[in-house]
Amino acid sequence: MLEIRRFEERVAEEALAGNIPGFAHSYIGQEAIATGVCRHLTKTDRIVSNHRGHGHCIAKGADMNRMMAEIYGKKTGYCKGKGGSMHIADFSIGMLGADGIVGAGLPISTGAALAAKLEEKKNIAAVFFGDGSCNEGEFHESLNLAGIWNLPLLFVCENNGYGVNTPVEYAMAAKDITRIPEAYHIASKVVDGNDVEAVYEAAGEAVGHLRKGNGPYFLECRTYRWHKHFLSKELEDLRPAEEVNAWKEKCPVAAFEAKLIERGVLTPAKATAIREKTLRKIEEAHVFALDSPYPAPQDALLDVYSM
Repeated sequence: MLEIRRFEERVAEEALAGNIPGFAHSYIGQEAIATGVCRHLTKTDRIVSNHRGHGHCIAKGADMNRMMAEIYGKKTGYCKGKGGSMHIADFSIGMLGADGIVGAGLPISTGAALAAKLEEKKNIAAVFFGDGSCNEGEFHESLNLAGIWNLPLLFVCENNGYGVNTPVEYAMAAKDITRIPEAYHIASKVVDGNDVEAVYEAAGEAVGHLRKGNGPYFLECRTYRWHKHFLSKELEDLRPAEEVNAWKEKCPVAAFEAKLIERGVLTPAKATAIREKTLRKIEEAHVFALDSPYPAPQDALLDVYSM
């Protein structure tokens, strides 16, 4: 969680300073979800992310140097600098990629879950998406296919309360998101997405359900993003300031650190050492990105396919 937090803080700093090309969407505030879920997954389990995907990549084991280089559009990045923040992928760790289109990861993950079922190796697939994706047509198509084919697919809805600036209460007639998967006879559970232990426990139950061949599972994690929809000085944030501040008081990283210290698992000195080590790793990733070359003009003709 701390690596995700510090990575995202550095990206936010550079993006708001105008040093990063394109758009970047911050995962700050939602770190407990990716962490709690991915702790149960192996390298051969596949995940699909969304436009707010840096946290999912790090939790699945992605190289932060290559991630930072990709965000900067550098040749040493995961997509050789051609994809940017919203298109990071690493098939070697089961990260099938992020996607800038709302809900687009859902049908991809359905295909990944079908592949896992056909392979008969007890692998699973997981897809991370926001509450806004639940109003897209492919959401229902993916739920339906996962249900009728009994696929080992974990739906992880990161319900942060807003699609850009539109409250989920206004945008969704069902009001309660889990009513939708229940209509497709898919097991579901709601969990506090800011409590990494609660997410870990619920995800463990869900993954166990999937590996036994019991069909898809839907996990709604209720959380909140600290930043605006994307990192921009121009974009207006219409969320109430008191609401944003109240959720910041529920910081998943600080809360878990406090729990560990209270239980005697972690000492304040060890916590400080972990923070310092994490900052060094992020700085190394940032230096790697800055020192890396941009793609050459002729590289535009590489990795391009035609029929």
